[in-house]
Amino acid sequence: MTTLKRAYALRVLRLNAAEAFEKFLATKYVGTKRFGLEGSESMIPIIDEIVSAAADQNLDGVVIGMPHRGRLNVLANVIGKNYEQIFEEFEGHISPDSVQGSGDVKYHLGAQGTYTSADGNEIDIELAANPSHLETVNGVVLGMVRAQQDKIDPPFAFSVLPLLMHGDAAFAGQGIVAEGLAMSDISGYRVGGTIHLVVNNQIGYTTAPKYARSSLYATDVAKTVQAPIFHVNGDDPEACVRVARLAFEYRQRFHKDVVIDMLCYRLHGHNEGDDPSYTQPLMYKAIAEKRSVRKMYIEQLVKRGDISLEVAEQVLQDYQSKLQSALDDTRSHAPEKVKAAKPPVPVGVLPHVNTGIDAASFERIFRQLTSYPADFTPHPKLVRQFAAREAAFEKDGDFEWAIGEALAIGSLLLEGFDVRLMGEDSRRGTFAHRHAALVDYENETDFIPLQQLPGATGKFWVYDSLLSEYAALGFEYGYAHTNRNTLTMWEAQFGDFINGAQIVLDQYLVAAEDKWKQQNGLVLLLPHGFEGQGPEHSSARVERFLQSCAEDNIQVVNATTAAQFFHVLRRQLHRDIRKPLVIFTPKQPLRMKESRSRLEDVTSGSFQEVLSDPFVSDKASVKRIVLCSGKVAWDAMSERDKRKAPVAVVRVEQLYPFPIDQINEAIAQYPNAKEIVWLQEEPENMGAWQFVEHRIWRVKERGYDLRHTARVASGSPATGSKAIHDQEHVDLMDETFSGF
Repeated sequence: MTTLKRAYALRVLRLNAAEAFEKFLATKYVGTKRFGLEGSESMIPIIDEIVSAAADQNLDGVVIGMPHRGRLNVLANVIGKNYEQIFEEFEGHISPDSVQGSGDVKYHLGAQGTYTSADGNEIDIELAANPSHLETVNGVVLGMVRAQQDKIDPPFAFSVLPLLMHGDAAFAGQGIVAEGLAMSDISGYRVGGTIHLVVNNQIGYTTAPKYARSSLYATDVAKTVQAPIFHVNGDDPEACVRVARLAFEYRQRFHKDVVIDMLCYRLHGHNEGDDPSYTQPLMYKAIAEKRSVRKMYIEQLVKRGDISLEVAEQVLQDYQSKLQSALDDTRSHAPEKVKAAKPPVPVGVLPHVNTGIDAASFERIFRQLTSYPADFTPHPKLVRQFAAREAAFEKDGDFEWAIGEALAIGSLLLEGFDVRLMGEDSRRGTFAHRHAALVDYENETDFIPLQQLPGATGKFWVYDSLLSEYAALGFEYGYAHTNRNTLTMWEAQFGDFINGAQIVLDQYLVAAEDKWKQQNGLVLLLPHGFEGQGPEHSSARVERFLQSCAEDNIQVVNATTAAQFFHVLRRQLHRDIRKPLVIFTPKQPLRMKESRSRLEDVTSGSFQEVLSDPFVSDKASVKRIVLCSGKVAWDAMSERDKRKAPVAVVRVEQLYPFPIDQINEAIAQYPNAKEIVWLQEEPENMGAWQFVEHRIWRVKERGYDLRHTARVASGSPATGSKAIHDQEHVDLMDETFSGF
């Protein structure tokens, strides 16, 4: 067989498989949702050509992100997912190890496999799991790819290929698409070019293009980065394959994004039970008269004499026989009816791990922070600040929040772990506190001290990100998913901006382990604290995270000292499990003396979920215990001291998993206290109170009076008036310490 005829045969094979798979499911599972590929079958030859080319050029991997439509087909015919496993999902088989509430629908699932090209070359391939917020996966895939590339030498080889598929309505309508394109050539996010395949079936659910976009083409948004856009007819598989090859070669040559816009249709409605003729009657009259792309292409090849009809039909029958055999085998081995068990009881607070470092490491890291190269000119203000910092340490032996963070990062680097920190102003820090990257005062060259830490074998990456939360957080989630042993941190400019990435939180961060059995160690740094800065610069929405807490899915921390911050960051990699860590970081306490720590606080020990009051010497004199979390603890201690009140302030540093045993131990230290007050600076309908009350109400049974103090319930997190904020603060303290 000639090379050309071999290529034609392969395309027939792919089209046969694409069409036959959908028809088989349609006949065996009538009316079942599968979001079939009918009408856009040429997607499979396009993917096949791209992945084959990647294998033949010895790339290290391909990561795919895609919507529902055609996903099962890709899983079966590209990723190589076992047919029996797919049929088991349709049959509703329950695995004996399943639990109630877990899992996801079959057309959301991801998979990994090994793809073999026609020339026998293999390549690792992964399809990322994806929720119904389809374009959310874009940032996740790019992060997964970057994470793999960061582990490959030489740097900038870009030997892992991201392939993103989109619907036409989504590509034009979802802002995360533009965010992903915007990050395509930024140093912190660069992956060497993404191939975008738009499966343009000219309809979004029931919405026609004229209602879905203002531009002529669905792909016009890609012009913002001057990406080449290839428009190709999905009924012409040979043209589709040529365009796929062109797109791949462009990506390899220029390491830039490239777009394939495959014009096609969908045979059925949005799903197989939908009737699209309600809203597009003329379009679907035309579609009903169309012949499938496979039939048209085979007729074309037969007329040209490139393949016989008998061979084409025999190949189709062989594939159908494989499917039938797999289905028969699945049904013959159907398990007895299994009742899924109830979920296991959450473990809760885990045993502590020692996260202290030796004094020599402390000294090495601390001194490195101001060890400039000989030709580097630091900013004069920073020279004075750093000198004052060192003098304070020499005199008082304590250090501030930013040093605690630097010690955590530096010590992990010395231990061989990598660290990645991203955020809109993370190199300097929104509050000019971090200065992880220094800029030469004379020529603006960069110097990152911890990248030059003597003896470190880990890599440290710190970048300022684009002004994005949605795509940017998705990227870091994907990065942490792939690089389990990298401390991956994303910092919001202000904590309340996290709501710009709410979809990533809801669909991935808090739910991915339950839905897809994916553990993830991403750290979110969310500045939080009520300091009179207005509604948009106060609250990181503690309540929203706590509302999603269940089954030990995430960790929620509101640390109050530099040492606590140090230990919780190191804990993230020194435990075997990987759970997302949400830290409500401070603003004013970044420089407050109360939040400073000492050398002995980090040279031993571990993160403490609860901190008893260190300033109460006579515990028997305490009549009231104030439980609180975060910066408001320092406010309460200050007010207690002013009033000389017999009150102990106990800090709940970890809100989830909720440390009820540690709280009970702390309460027991004050034998004569009969009042417990939960104090929070957030409005009553926000913050942690409603979450906490559900977990500590039993203290009433032990003879305690339990109440809470909070700002008045409100639709807005905070006032925009500093004067009113101060009045509210006075009221808050008065209520907390009433009677003293």
